[in-house]
Amino acid sequence: MQKEVRVGIAPLTRFCEAAFLAVGADNETARDATRSMMHGSLHGVDSHGVRLLPYYVSVLAGGEVARAPVMNFRQVKPGTGLLDAGHAQGARATYHALDLAIEMAGTQGIAAVGIQNTSHFGPAGAYAWAAAERGYVALVVANSDSFVRLHDGAEKFHGTNPIAVGVPTGEANPWLLDMATSAVPYNRVELYRSLGVDLPDGVASDAAGEAVLDPALVAMLAPVGGVFGFKGAALGGVAEIFSAALTGMRLSPEIPFMGGEAHSEPRQMGAFVMVMDPEGFVGGNMLRAIMQRYLAALRGSAPRAGCRVMAPGDREWEEAARRRDLGVPLDPVTVSGFEALVAQYGLEAPWL
Repeated sequence: MQKEVRVGIAPLTRFCEAAFLAVGADNETARDATRSMMHGSLHGVDSHGVRLLPYYVSVLAGGEVARAPVMNFRQVKPGTGLLDAGHAQGARATYHALDLAIEMAGTQGIAAVGIQNTSHFGPAGAYAWAAAERGYVALVVANSDSFVRLHDGAEKFHGTNPIAVGVPTGEANPWLLDMATSAVPYNRVELYRSLGVDLPDGVASDAAGEAVLDPALVAMLAPVGGVFGFKGAALGGVAEIFSAALTGMRLSPEIPFMGGEAHSEPRQMGAFVMVMDPEGFVGGNMLRAIMQRYLAALRGSAPRAGCRVMAPGDREWEEAARRRDLGVPLDPVTVSGFEALVAQYGLEAPWL
């Protein structure tokens, strides 16, 4: 196994932004795409962190994703609207949709924006976290190309279809759920393949729908839930309905495969953000006080022997603290991808 490479937060951020600018992306795309990836890499969500940079650069270079998108928002009702993202990079579209939803929620109490003509947006938790940081409760979902079988199924149907919820707590970090509705995200399979390690049991399947451990044999993912995978499949359907049915965009089986080579045709994907202003309910102070009481009770709940009870996000906050000190680990495939970008665009490698 190749020795791990670690890179500091600041040089890694600069490298990502420089790569986006080098391929011709506008400043806003470079900023937002880097911001979302760095959220993943900082918090240990490596499957949706900077290992996506070579892919994002390739789709911008090929024309699948607009380098300088023209986005148009149409407010349909006082608290709802549709953002045509103009085939923007997914993070660019989602952060903009979040800003629009927060602006409406400030007067309406609750607001939602359906995103049309977007693309892969990375870690859903990045956007729910950004809303919670500004004092709002947020729900963020998206669908993607088929790679997850149904419960007892033997073909790809849903995408990994993430769901994220962020809630302000009055602490340094929010309560944050960020989950794929597959047992693991596909980028996790690629990461494990790069690292040369086996997958956990029951998270991925071969072409017949049977479980496999070797990442090289994976033909599809299992829905979250193990033997109760019908629950995960239904959650995948929730993301599908919000992000495709409510936006008029493609269903997962209709979205072109993310791993194609040409990267010249937009994928016409959808996503969805909903934002709630606590002042429209019990008020921000009350919400934060109750969340602190809830988290104290949750973390103080009796654990099993040798275990520890954690709230959603606790593991990520601890990992972020370590990575601020030690840097972000890069797997061998990511290092190779970065080296190719350095050679192609004349960039300075972040580990120098």
